[in-house]
Amino acid sequence: MTAPSPPVGKTYTPTLYAVGREKIKEYARAVGETDPLHLDHEAARAAGYADVVAPPMFAVVYCSPAMGPVYFDPELGIDFSRLVHGGQEFKWGPLVVAGDEITTTVSVKSVEERAGNGFFVFESVSANQDGAIVAVGTWTNIVRGA
Repeated sequence: MTAPSPPVGKTYTPTLYAVGREKIKEYARAVGETDPLHLDHEAARAAGYADVVAPPMFAVVYCSPAMGPVYFDPELGIDFSRLVHGGQEFKWGPLVVAGDEITTTVSVKSVEERAGNGFFVFESVSANQDGAIVAVGTWTNIVRGA
């Protein structure tokens, strides 16, 4: 019996994330960010932003709801107990600020086997309420062989 082809190109249902002021501040404090643009809405407004500015890696927060279904997709057959983080890369667009609504869509970029390990690469594309792409992420995951 021939194994089914991996669903390269498959796109998952987009998710919407409403970016909150307090969530940005909590994230900034958790990662040790001290720039007032991330912590003080008055400082951010004085600098010309509508509200506090999300640190760049806040992308992980608004992408997570879109990434979740990928790991449990039966078509991919990812063994979560053997899954390890392989890498992340982001290309940034306009800054994300509190009040933005970010829609993220994830697709399967590649699935391959190397040295008995599965390599799963996904792409996330996140756009704000104005349609501007704020981040494109490449998420590499490795499933260790038996």
